[in-house]
Amino acid sequence: METNRLWDSKGDRVFNVINYVVMSCALIIVLYPLLFVISSSLSSKEAVNAGRVLLWPVEFGLDGYRAVFREPTFLQAFARSVGYTAAGTIINVVITILAAYPLSRKDLAGRNRIMLLFGFTMFFAGGLIPNYILVKDLGMLDTPWALWLPGALSIWNMIIARTYFQTTIPTELLEAAQMDGCNDYKFLWHVALRLSGPIVAVITLFYAVEHWNQYFNALLYLKSPDLYPLQLVLRQILIRSQVDIEIAGNAAQVAEMVGMAELLKYSLIVVATLPMMIVYPFVQRYFVKGVMIGALKG
Repeated sequence: METNRLWDSKGDRVFNVINYVVMSCALIIVLYPLLFVISSSLSSKEAVNAGRVLLWPVEFGLDGYRAVFREPTFLQAFARSVGYTAAGTIINVVITILAAYPLSRKDLAGRNRIMLLFGFTMFFAGGLIPNYILVKDLGMLDTPWALWLPGALSIWNMIIARTYFQTTIPTELLEAAQMDGCNDYKFLWHVALRLSGPIVAVITLFYAVEHWNQYFNALLYLKSPDLYPLQLVLRQILIRSQVDIEIAGNAAQVAEMVGMAELLKYSLIVVATLPMMIVYPFVQRYFVKGVMIGALKG
């Protein structure tokens, strides 16, 4: 029996080869720095300082991580950042949905003008000093609210969520629910959100990463060390190690501290990024679907 087979043309085979080569190079470019940082954090300070770490750990050790975890305020700062991230993300997601869903409804009067006002804030802002004065006048300096409220709504995330609602929630479904006596609040909670898991996961991840990496706003608005998030505490550890180098006595002590400072740098990077790397695989399938639907349509 003869079988019909589709053979790629010569042009298709050349394209596939080029495509695989380009994608492989892109993978190496993205993956190598990550592997290098992890390997350096697991190597000895002598190997790191001498530049002997290329891909795999050299003289395996955990001195960098021991130095980080020995910091008295590390665990408190870690727990504090988890709390900041959880509370801030909830605030962001709730406000984003409450803004995006009404703007996705065609029966909202003046929604184009409202979107124009939202879009205006994406391109024009008051600047650093007016923002600081505003936070100060509102009494939010040196409080967690200074990390949550100024950036409570991302216009870009709101636009993505609005587009998702427009393309995913059919008008007929809303009309059928209204005929059954369902009001707007019940429809949003019991119907729209049940069908919007991908976009909720996407904006949750965006906001969570932003809060976890919160650095500049915390440095600007927080004065009490008891309120510092993890990023500021890690910064203090790194700065302290560099200051100690400057006051070191002999050459051997300087070399020791230089190596430890380099090792700490890589260990701090891993400690700061590991939680988000652990969370990402659980929302990846929603992430791809939500971004594609929210970005390509509307």
